[in-house]
Amino acid sequence: MSTNIPGTASEMANQQTGTIQRFTNEELATKLLDIGIKPGARLRLIRRSPFGGCWYVKVDRQCVALRKLELDCIVIK
Repeated sequence: MSTNIPGTASEMANQQTGTIQRFTNEELATKLLDIGIKPGARLRLIRRSPFGGCWYVKVDRQCVALRKLELDCIVIK
């Protein structure tokens, strides 16, 4: 969609797509890697929950709900 992608996944607009470049938090990176979210994957922000509890994203072919803390550690290019 957009060619200028913000620095982290939490800064993305709804329906915006980017490529995961790296993670900034080693502990959260381990969790994200365990559920199949890895550098090089395409990430699209589907929508945010009404009260900000979780954000729904599509990573390659899987849909997952992540907290803002987790999205903050995903660097997008």
